[in-house]
Amino acid sequence: MLFRFYAQLNDFLPASRRYRRFRHVLPGPASVKDAIEALGVPHTEVDVILINGTSQDFSHRLRNGDDVSVYPSFRSVDVGPLRRVGEDPPRPLRFALDVHLRKLASFLRLAGFDAVTLEDDADVAVTSVREGRIVLTRDVGLLKRAVVRNGYWVRHTNPELQLAEVVERFDLLNQMEPFARCLCCNTRLVAVQAAAVAGRLPPGTRGAFTEYRQCPGCERVYWPGSHYDRLGELLARTRERAAARG
Repeated sequence: MLFRFYAQLNDFLPASRRYRRFRHVLPGPASVKDAIEALGVPHTEVDVILINGTSQDFSHRLRNGDDVSVYPSFRSVDVGPLRRVGEDPPRPLRFALDVHLRKLASFLRLAGFDAVTLEDDADVAVTSVREGRIVLTRDVGLLKRAVVRNGYWVRHTNPELQLAEVVERFDLLNQMEPFARCLCCNTRLVAVQAAAVAGRLPPGTRGAFTEYRQCPGCERVYWPGSHYDRLGELLARTRERAAARG
């Protein structure tokens, strides 16, 4: 049986199998979904499957001699009449991240996106389905859970580069809303007058501004200090990187 994976799906394959058609022997009867995931590619990354030139869904049972081509999602390509196995996520896009991507979650909130982190992989998977969220993880096994409908394996390990990667992958460049969410608990911030939060401010900050932002969830207070400028520069770099990747 022959397999060929295209574009970024090759990230999941050993070097000897990347960007080429290769032969693979199944240990027994299997669906194409089982075969694809056994080769290392999670179903959440797959959008179109051609078997002997005909588009099929994940449930298709493979037979000896089949020629299988597997494609990721391409935002700019219209696949026309081909059957898609990928599922478009609900809008607006929201994310569920495993605990190892806590810093990325904070950066996504900085950019204005709804991003929650959970300690347990099972909770990430269930929450993603219950709340219509996209799973972001570097754990391929999490994306292979049958319940997960939308997910993405984050390639980079540097959180700042991860942010640019996610912004580009999901076409979020024009949807960024900086400083709209609490970096810690994800709640949307509200504007408050200085007098309302004076008791929660460091002495050197009191009276420096007329308006602040506060989180209704954890009650943290935000103001445009030196950290604001540094974070703004981070977002500017993210825009440049995402635009270059696109």
